[in-house]
Amino acid sequence: METRNGILYPTMVIAAITVILFSVVGIATMTGLLPSAISKSDSAAAAKPARSRVAAGNACTHCGVVESIRAVEVKGSGSGLGAAAGGVVGGMLGNQIGGGSGRTAMTIIGAAGGALAGNEIEKNMNRSIRYQVRVRMNDGSYRTFYEAAQPALAVGQKVRVVNGGVIAAG
Repeated sequence: METRNGILYPTMVIAAITVILFSVVGIATMTGLLPSAISKSDSAAAAKPARSRVAAGNACTHCGVVESIRAVEVKGSGSGLGAAAGGVVGGMLGNQIGGGSGRTAMTIIGAAGGALAGNEIEKNMNRSIRYQVRVRMNDGSYRTFYEAAQPALAVGQKVRVVNGGVIAAG
């Protein structure tokens, strides 16, 4: 590779370093190493006192009231294609930095970082949304159900548990 005043093309070096830094930050974010915002709604719901006895006139053991409905993001799985593509791109970028054994080391580091980032990006692309329905049962216990489509229920609505799912109580 040609040099200008003894330095590799500065723009290419800056671009390669920037890509590597963004990859490291992206991997740290996707793997949970960087802190993220946490919803306070779960702790507030858990702090509510539960009823210890079933009401005298309410004999339905599979009935309850919807406490909350919220969308939950489910992380997808990787097939290995993202890791392979990321490894190739990372190796090519790493190969542009340094010379001799330093170039070999940067190629290996770039390939490893690219593979990790590519795998996480593929998982992120395959994510889906599910709906978490939290129900306070008549006995005071709580049960959580997950639905693939947005349920036709509202918070405070009476429901019944049927075949592992919830339906509106008639």
